[in-house]
Amino acid sequence: MAYVPGVTPGKWAGVWAERVREVPLRLLQIPATEVVPLLRNGGVDAAFVRLPVDREALHVIPLYLETTVVVVPKDHAVAAAEEVELADLADEDVFEPLDEVLTWDDRPGKPAFTRPESTAGAIELVASGAGVLLLPQSLARLHHRKDLTYRTVTDAPQSQIGLAWLEAVTTDLMEELIGIVRGRTPNSSRGRNPQQQPTRKKPPKQRPASKHRPQKRRRR
Repeated sequence: MAYVPGVTPGKWAGVWAERVREVPLRLLQIPATEVVPLLRNGGVDAAFVRLPVDREALHVIPLYLETTVVVVPKDHAVAAAEEVELADLADEDVFEPLDEVLTWDDRPGKPAFTRPESTAGAIELVASGAGVLLLPQSLARLHHRKDLTYRTVTDAPQSQIGLAWLEAVTTDLMEELIGIVRGRTPNSSRGRNPQQQPTRKKPPKQRPASKHRPQKRRRR
C-alpha cells in the first residue's frame, strides 16, 4: 500500500490489522509523481494519491479535501492574522516547487527568484526569508520547523486525496480495504466476510385478557 507524503494512513492500517490478521499491510511512502507509475507496474496493490491523476485503467475513489495554507517565517506580517485571502499575498514572492501539488488558474503573488526542486527545498528558502509557499496543510505539518508557521488561505485551490487501484484487480481483499477506508463496519454486507446477526423470532402475541365480566343472574 503506497501513500503520498502528507497522508497519514495509520488509522486505516490499524483497522486492517484488526480485521484481516492473516494478511499484513505494508505501507510505503512514495513521492506523488511516482506513485501512479508504481501502481501501474504492480509495485503496490493500492495507493492513496493526490488528485487529479491519470485514471486510465484505474479505479479512483475521492476521499477528502485538504486545507491550503501559506507558510511564512514566524515574524512575517501574515503570522499576525488567523487566516488570509490570496489578495493578501499579492506583493509576496511565492515559491513554486517542481513537485507542486496544487493546480492554479492564476498563481498568487509574484514568482520567486527560483523554482526549488522539491517542497522541502522551498521550505528551506522560506525559512531564509526569500519568499512564501502555498501548499496543503498536511505537507506544512510534515515539513514543520520551529522558525516557521502557516495560516489558512480561505480562497485558494485545494488538494484532494483519493484511493486508487487497478481496475483489473478488484479482489475481495481490495473490497475489504475500500470498506475500511469508507468507514464500513465489520458487519457491512459489502465486507469480505460479513457477519450476519442471527435473526430472532418474535414471541407469539398474547391475546389480551377478556374484559367481559360474568353476568349476574336475575332474581325473579
